[in-house]
Amino acid sequence: MDKTAIRHAATIILLRDAATAPRVLMGQRGAKAVFMPGKFVFPGGAVDAGDHTVPLASDLPEICADRLGEDSAPGLEAGLFAAAIRELWEETGLILGAPGDWPDAPEDWRAFAALGLRPNPRPLSFVFRAITPPGRPRRFDARFFLADADAVVGDPDDFSRASDELSHLQWIPLEEVRHFTLPFITEVVLAEIAAALPDLGPPASVPFFKNSDEESLFLRLAGKRPLRAGRMD
Repeated sequence: MDKTAIRHAATIILLRDAATAPRVLMGQRGAKAVFMPGKFVFPGGAVDAGDHTVPLASDLPEICADRLGEDSAPGLEAGLFAAAIRELWEETGLILGAPGDWPDAPEDWRAFAALGLRPNPRPLSFVFRAITPPGRPRRFDARFFLADADAVVGDPDDFSRASDELSHLQWIPLEEVRHFTLPFITEVVLAEIAAALPDLGPPASVPFFKNSDEESLFLRLAGKRPLRAGRMD
């Protein structure tokens, strides 16, 4: 695998108590991780080939699917939703699902399917997109999805089924999150979310930091085509 290639990725931002005392779910990457070592991040990761064939429990939210298709290769929308839900499941043990049979679930989804659930995309709002700048050890075209923790099936404080990819999983008050070691793009995403609270639905347009080898642009994805907002110098 070409480790310098830009990989599609999905990140999920779970927020609870949005109208009163908002808290966001984050964990810390290992100090020896190649990408963002030691940083506190949202659950997320690269899209796997199998994510594109996952039988979701419902249709995709239309406006979000439309915006995911802008300035992008066709046919990625469902896989991005599935990847976000899978990464949340793997890294935290929390489930965004709805009742449904899934007898032929692939290995990394079997424990999820054994609960009588299929991945549910309906609670997710597509709220941000960013491509990792050139020169980094890994590069991702990451789509960020926002969801209310009320949509989690089960106890949102139960991380007993989490993998060891993220440590110190916790719900961090938004007013305190600046005291944690965060990637720059995470700070930007959190600022966008905080400005829109208590609304957790799709924004009027989706911010898109488009970093290529030729130029860096700040765009907004609004439904049919990206709206150019300016250069990032």
